[in-house]
Amino acid sequence: MTKQAIPILAETTGSLWKIVAQPGEHHPAGAELFVLESMKMEIPVEAEVSGTIHEYHVAEGDVIEEGQVVATFIPD
Repeated sequence: MTKQAIPILAETTGSLWKIVAQPGEHHPAGAELFVLESMKMEIPVEAEVSGTIHEYHVAEGDVIEEGQVVATFIPD
């Protein structure tokens, strides 16, 4: 059975400051996936469960809105 990719949504308006986890790489729960920047604050986004980033829907430096899909994640 193929697992479904789930969206990772931006918690706040800002920008995608840094991509840490590359698509296809496996990461354990709690691993940092990417970092958002909002109002000069860096906000790390971590994996809630183990799995892999399927793809990013924005690039580093892109402006994002709260609730926007930043990436999709395939849990184990």
